[in-house]
Amino acid sequence: KASPAFCCDTALQQKLFIPSPVLVMLVLLCLLFSGNYYNQGEIRKKELEQSCCVLGIPASDVTVIDHRDFPDDPAVEWDTQLLATLVLEHIEAKNINLVVTFDAGGVSGHANHISLYKAVRYLHSEGKLPEGCRVLVLESVNLFRKYISFLDVLISCLLPRDELFILTEEETEQAKRAMRCHRSQLLGYRQLYLLFSRYLVLNSLRLL
Repeated sequence: KASPAFCCDTALQQKLFIPSPVLVMLVLLCLLFSGNYYNQGEIRKKELEQSCCVLGIPASDVTVIDHRDFPDDPAVEWDTQLLATLVLEHIEAKNINLVVTFDAGGVSGHANHISLYKAVRYLHSEGKLPEGCRVLVLESVNLFRKYISFLDVLISCLLPRDELFILTEEETEQAKRAMRCHRSQLLGYRQLYLLFSRYLVLNSLRLL
């Protein structure tokens, strides 16, 4: 049975929330590193499982790939070819038909996020993805739009996109509960994120 997969790091798992009726098949989360930038890798793995549980994703459907060549570092770009190989192995092993990841802006400009996009884009452009496997990328927006919450619905509806998911109040609260599970990462600016981020209200995505 084919499945959608989120190819990401902890940041995308926190940012991206798609209403459950949209994904009617099995959801698999492929995490490319555990988030060990502050030597909290094991803590963040547990937090991830708790967060996924809130979102209805069982731990058995979460894959964490810890690789020495993929350090959790916002200043380090990962090797595109090696990363693409690992991602493709996961896609083929799990019979994935939809990959959701970052766009070229990485949402926050994080080098690791952008590396993920480059790897998936490489697989797509070189025709290496299995037949019928599509790729959706989460749209990066400017700082103003990022923090105007539901007001960005008006702007997003006027702009071109392939998919636009607008969350209900209940779904937004669920997304916030999931993000609060990442307690080790809830620094001051992320508290503001919980209050004002448009990504907890809507997500616009483009097809590669």
